[in-house]
Order: sequence, then structure tokens, then C-alpha cells
Amino acid sequence: MPANFHCLWLAPSSRACKVLPMANASESLRQVQLSEFASQYLPQSLVVDIQENPSPLPGDAGFRRYYRWQSCPEVLGVDAPPETEDSLAFVRIADLLRSLGVHSPTVFAANLHQGLLLVENLGENSYQDGLSAENTAALYARALDALLKMQCCAERPAWLPLYGEAQLRQEMSLFPTWFVEQLLGYPLSVEEEEQINQVFDWLIQMALDQPQVLVHRDYHCRNLILTADNCPGVIDFQDAVWGPVTYDLVSLMRDCYVRWQPARVEAELESYLARLADQGVILEHTIPGLHRNFDAMGLQRHIKVLGIFSRLWLRDGKPGYLADLPLVMRYVLEVAGQLEQTRDFADWMQNKLVPLAQQQDWYRGWRQAGDDKTLW
Repeated sequence: MPANFHCLWLAPSSRACKVLPMANASESLRQVQLSEFASQYLPQSLVVDIQENPSPLPGDAGFRRYYRWQSCPEVLGVDAPPETEDSLAFVRIADLLRSLGVHSPTVFAANLHQGLLLVENLGENSYQDGLSAENTAALYARALDALLKMQCCAERPAWLPLYGEAQLRQEMSLFPTWFVEQLLGYPLSVEEEEQINQVFDWLIQMALDQPQVLVHRDYHCRNLILTADNCPGVIDFQDAVWGPVTYDLVSLMRDCYVRWQPARVEAELESYLARLADQGVILEHTIPGLHRNFDAMGLQRHIKVLGIFSRLWLRDGKPGYLADLPLVMRYVLEVAGQLEQTRDFADWMQNKLVPLAQQQDWYRGWRQAGDDKTLW
């Protein structure tokens, strides 16, 4: 079989193996390919009139592009370039989440080699779009219910990666490279690099020393979709791993796009950890220590995010995430300043980096960052 042929994945009730030629395509050609793909492989109940090309939808932080047919709104076409996007992981994890009772999108068909997918459209509005003073408590209760279902996954599938030391360190390395040196223009000394690496060592150990579970890895208000029954649709899960039990919790409770009141974070964290203990995912006597793991895990995530958001602008030309940097800085500075192992790092960041950030157009005072986005 030629190298540019592949196996086609078809959804649940009609799996088959077919060969289709691979093509390097422009965006317009990809739209045509998606329409042809949909016409051939969608369930007949969904094919109304799908001859027209789909319309593009706003993208996300990755390289995937999304399309929708006006005549078939239940379906999204996904252009997921195989050189950057792992469509097989998307298909596998979508199936796994549904098996756990989580509302993830059905994958109708996937051309894994070309990176073309047909997936269920769960809705148009994310939690971020629809949160209000009246519904926040109910929506987040359901988000925590869905997270509990994920974290009760009994064992790691053999194909699911472990969230290990190398990946945790590589993620945090984006901070000195993209945020410190590239965005802020601050040249690190050898001594400063060593100080940063010592902080990274401790954060990695704190991540590995807690119970390991199924981790979505981007569980926040933009990846939770409002649905008719208020049960969140869960998307953007293709980077899932088996890792620290507090990771998704801190992604949700110290969200980079909306802010919870600290007292609410503590109350909901305590309640949720008790539920995990009731389910046997963690041991009850470990709950006090997991509060510290939660803080350290959030620090790891937010250090990483400072690098990612900077890279999205400098490398990928996506400026929209710059406005979210001050809130992420607030999380880093507040938490690092409270932990003995990272207090010197917080002081260094405050003295060396904040003055440089203040010179940037995107900067807003970090101590108040997110106050206008605090709903709970």
C-alpha cells in the first residue's frame, strides 16, 4: 500500500477500513474535502443537504480549524493537520469519556491520515459565554460532577500517556524561554536559571507525589459547553494524560479566564476532595496535604501558561491571549509568595519581571487582575 494511504475510522456502529489518497490542501480545498467526506460517511439521518462548503468558525489555541454546515448544524467538520494534531488521541479519549458518562462529542468519522473529522456539535456557547450571578453555582456543580466521573476512571488505558517528569519540566521551560526572555526581553543569568530550575524540581515532585488519575489537561470555562440539560459538554480533551489528581481541579478553580473568590476555592476544594475520598480515589487522611499539592499544581500550570500565551502571540500571531496574562501572573505571584519553597521566586519575579511587564501594552495591575471577571 502506498505511503500516502491510510485507514479510515468510522464511528461506533459502522467501523470499516478503507483507503483514501492523501492530499496537501489549501483551506478552500479542505472545506471541499470535508463536505465530500461528510456526504460519504455521515449517518444518513444527518445528511440533509451537505453539498455546500461549510463555514469556518473561530479557532482555538491549537492548529485545528472548525467548520459548520448551515443545513446540518448538529455536525462540525474539523481540519486537524496531522503534523501538529493527534486525531487518534481525540477519537480514543472521546470514546473513553463517553464510557465514563461524560458528555463528550460523538465522533462520526475520522480520516486519521489526512486529519479530517466529523464530530457532534455540542453547542455554540461555552461556560465563559453564559456564566452569570444566577447560574454560576449550578453550572460549576455540574462541572465538578463531570470531573468526578473522569477521575473515577478505574485504570489507565495502555495507550494513554503518563504525565511524567520530562513533560512537566518541558512545559515549564516555556516560561523562561517565551515569557521571560522573548516577551519581556529579560536575559537570565546562570544563577537565575538555577533558581528557576530548583523551583521546577520541587513543583515536579509535588505533582508526582499525589494520586494519579485521568487528567483532561485543559478543564476550564472555555472547554465546557452549555447544553440544554445544563450538563456540560466537554471538549478539547485530546491532550489528556494520566497524572496528578489536583491538575484539573486547579484548572477549573483557578481558571485563566474567570476568577473564583479565594474563599470559594477553599470551600469547593474541601468538598470535592471529600467526594474523591468517598469514591476511594484518594485516602481521607491525605486530604490536608492535597491542599498544598493543589497550590503547587496550580503554580506549575500557571508558570507553563505564561509561556504558552506568550508563544501564541510571538510565534503563532495570536494576540488575544495577552489580555489574560495579568490574571495568570496574579495566580503565580500570590501562590508562590505563600509557599516557603517558592517565596524567593515570587520576590525575584516581582522585582525583575513585573517592572518590565508594566511597560507592555497588555499589562494591567496584577493585584486586581480578574476582579472584573469574578463571579463566584
